[in-house]
Amino acid sequence: MQANTVVLFLSVLLGIQPITTDLYLPALPAITEGFGASMAQAQLTLTALLLAFGISQLVWGPLSDRFGRRPVLVGGLAAYAVASLGSVFASTMELLIIWRAVQGLAMGAAVVCARAMTRDLYVPADGARVMSKGLTGLGVIACISSPLGGLLSDWLGWRAAMSALSAFGVVALVLAYVKFEETLPQRNLKALQPAVLLSTWGMIVRHPTFWAYALLATTSYGGLFTFLATSSFVFIKVLGLSKTQYGLAMASMSLCYITGTFMCRRLLTRYGVLRTVWLGGWLTLVSGAVLAALAYAGVHTVWAILLPFCVFMLGHGVHQSCGQSGSTGPFPQAAGAASALAGFMMMVCAFAMGGWLGSHMDGTVRPLAYGVAAWAVLIVLTAWVLVQRYGEPAKH
Repeated sequence: MQANTVVLFLSVLLGIQPITTDLYLPALPAITEGFGASMAQAQLTLTALLLAFGISQLVWGPLSDRFGRRPVLVGGLAAYAVASLGSVFASTMELLIIWRAVQGLAMGAAVVCARAMTRDLYVPADGARVMSKGLTGLGVIACISSPLGGLLSDWLGWRAAMSALSAFGVVALVLAYVKFEETLPQRNLKALQPAVLLSTWGMIVRHPTFWAYALLATTSYGGLFTFLATSSFVFIKVLGLSKTQYGLAMASMSLCYITGTFMCRRLLTRYGVLRTVWLGGWLTLVSGAVLAALAYAGVHTVWAILLPFCVFMLGHGVHQSCGQSGSTGPFPQAAGAASALAGFMMMVCAFAMGGWLGSHMDGTVRPLAYGVAAWAVLIVLTAWVLVQRYGEPAKH
């Protein structure tokens, strides 16, 4: 495939995750009230999706190594479109949670194939730059998602926001069926054999470079997820924003993330991967410290959250680009499996954090602020210790 086509698919396939989460977030308080559900049940519509997403990647990865990226991708997108339609017509919170979990299972195929495709076509150093371009597209999708979700929820109700996910799934499916060309150079006919699969997992988890970059992506996503899981309640219920205003606030964070991916490409060209990750760590540290300090001092305003978190998103643009590409770098023959394991780690982390947040939201900004600050510390430790020691990218 041509380079521009690769970036387009990376944008769409990686973008399926933020559109599935961000577009419905403005509607989450309304969904909770409409079904008369608890805060914990509301969080399950997000955490169940992400847990299913994480577990499914452990299956989709080896399947894509065995049968190729294209059949896995097309099948997964078809299932996603069906599950999105099911969410629109869910009559109870329990059914909505189930359909959201099925969405998570299905979208795992898209994200696994996107990450693996990058390793199929590029060496890790080039892959980080291409991944950053795809993540720029993801940022654009995320930037549109929250305002669109807010507008649809305000004007037409939360089911209209869910309908937009169905439309996205159908468009992505048609695009993949018509334009996607197989990128796997050679199928691994033994990829699904239990002994081979266990051997592959063992090879991956014993490699320190995998852990350095997978943990970088995981901790960075942990900080983002903490913000996503708490922000609609904090901004709408605590700070009094409308759904549309909240969507615009989320869009501004996506713009910061897009800026971070552009910055990442510049830094990679000038300094290389290790130094780029090191510099990104400073952005994360400053943002976490300021966010926690303002919350502790009792400055509970919209800007006291948005401004420091904007700096966090700049660093997130660096850490995700380098982390997602670097975690598959040492495994050109098992990129699907490595991508799956890294994705699984990210989603298990999000599920655990979502469960904690569901029982610790106290009607203030503190769970959001202190949670992001805690993740910032873990990100910096990973970026400044593990990546610097074990993160030298492969040359082939």
